[in-house]
Amino acid sequence: MREFSRPRLWLGIWVFGWLLCIVLSVIPPLPLGINAPDGDKLGHALAYATLSAWAVMLFDTARSRWLAAASLVALGASLELAQSQLTDDRMMDWRDGIANTFGVLLGQGLAWTPLRGLLQDLDARLFPRA
Repeated sequence: MREFSRPRLWLGIWVFGWLLCIVLSVIPPLPLGINAPDGDKLGHALAYATLSAWAVMLFDTARSRWLAAASLVALGASLELAQSQLTDDRMMDWRDGIANTFGVLLGQGLAWTPLRGLLQDLDARLFPRA
């Protein structure tokens, strides 16, 4: 992990994001009032891009970032399978898996920008070391 004053806080927020993603994937769909065809794909991509970008800001090495990315892709695939097997009001959609994977890759792109240090900067401002 990168160096933080409160590493458990930032890691905990990431884990909470995973849990939120899991719960929202298996509960009945929330009525969003969006009538765009396949509009949920944008939501999938944004959710996984956020989790992936957070991993980039958390983890320092390319290996750890790509392990996080692979884990997120596996999560997305597993949730699609779970939707088909464990729920009556959800169905597996391979296009959701593609949107999830696109989001993961998009989030990983943060590693090549100065924004990769954004979380460390926030940590330093919120919790200055003496």
